[in-house]
Amino acid sequence: MTDTMLPPQTTAQIDDLCALAPVIPVLTIERVEDALPLAEALVAGGLPVLEITLRSDAALDAIEAIARALPEARIGAGTVLNGEQYRAACDAGASFIVSPGATAELLDYGSGAEVPLLPGIHTVSEMMEGIARGYRRFKFFPAEIAGGVNALKALQGPFADIRFCPTGGIRAHSAAEYLALDNVMCVGGTWLTPAELVAAGDWPAITRLAQQTLQAVR
Repeated sequence: MTDTMLPPQTTAQIDDLCALAPVIPVLTIERVEDALPLAEALVAGGLPVLEITLRSDAALDAIEAIARALPEARIGAGTVLNGEQYRAACDAGASFIVSPGATAELLDYGSGAEVPLLPGIHTVSEMMEGIARGYRRFKFFPAEIAGGVNALKALQGPFADIRFCPTGGIRAHSAAEYLALDNVMCVGGTWLTPAELVAAGDWPAITRLAQQTLQAVR
């Protein structure tokens, strides 16, 4: 498969999303009723691009609820493992798809989809499989375990046109170090929505946490 098999807008779509904010909150929503106020709190804090993982029974309903009621947000579906989940997430209103890995099935499905895929990679070989199919933007996962900042620095030389959204083990204090790299377009993280704040419905505290994160990385 050659680069021409991938829709030319895909890289630009991912770049446009990542340009909206340097941090993408990665959310696992257990209760649908939390979805909209949580998203509103993060958007109010300056983080309009959200990834909702398909790790809970509420995930697709949460995506649909936010996409319908909060058009200023960009809602992605994460932990997408196959074409069936890809379709379901798109039907729910996801505007981008994120996977933890890069199977041939998923890469091929994403190459023909209108909603762009940000495939996850852990190794150079996985990334090269994606490059062979036209992908130029990847989720680097799990970032800290896979070598972190030093690994991304090493990749920049042989793969100068590739950019990443590292996710996995990143926290507020380390996000800026990743974002300082030329081949990092944004980072993903779970630290923005502590379980105790979500359980308490303390949405103003989550807004403040988002604002503090933006100040720290900028």
